Amino acid sequence: MTRQAIEPSNMKILMIDDDKKLCQLVADYLEPMGYEVASANDGVSGLEMARKGDFHAVILDVMMPQMDGFEVLKRLRRESDIPIIMLTARGEETDRIVGLEMGADDYLPKTFSSRELLARLRAVTRRYIVSERQTAATDKDKVLIFGKLQIERSARTVRLDEKVLNLTPIEYDLLARLAGSAGRVLNRDQLLDAVAGRDYEVFDRSVDVHISSLRRKLGEDPRNPVFIQTVRSAGYMFKKPENQQ
Repeated sequence: MTRQAIEPSNMKILMIDDDKKLCQLVADYLEPMGYEVASANDGVSGLEMARKGDFHAVILDVMMPQMDGFEVLKRLRRESDIPIIMLTARGEETDRIVGLEMGADDYLPKTFSSRELLARLRAVTRRYIVSERQTAATDKDKVLIFGKLQIERSARTVRLDEKVLNLTPIEYDLLARLAGSAGRVLNRDQLLDAVAGRDYEVFDRSVDVHISSLRRKLGEDPRNPVFIQTVRSAGYMFKKPENQQ
């Protein structure tokens, strides 16, 4: 299943908050507008859902059992640049500064109105979409070099040890997407976006098959990969050589 363009009518939002009543109120407000809202009521299950789900934004409470919102934010930011709006019942300036410095996109006290939340949600997702498009436009002609591996984007050519690799269009697109986000974990849906619009039918789990084929062509040892690392329950990450910034 190929991914569709992100519009409010198919945006999936994850709310991580131990206040079940508030989660339901937010869902009741957003869902008639076309959003799909899922919720988790503690930090541990929320983090797991964020890693496994196909979400376009996260609404994240600070004070929660098992794992607080700051820890969830820190772990998510190691793996994803998904838009995150933090919520707090306390509202101190220190909390807002800490959250924003750790990578939150916006911050709201729990006295927010539904209209304000919707406006903030639209703003952070719009910035995310624009940023993704600008990055793609800027990077499309770059040559990416990782040790003996060279990816020439304008020519859609990959060389390893100066030898051109015979990659399928899907394999090239997956490699270019991973290498363009080197050091960051990409889930299967993000990788599906890289091949969206092709004539091939590409499904969620078929990404694994294409990655396996790509690894073989790169001469990868699955037990000790040089380039493409599997991150359990999260996706894949392209590894930078240790001596490369």
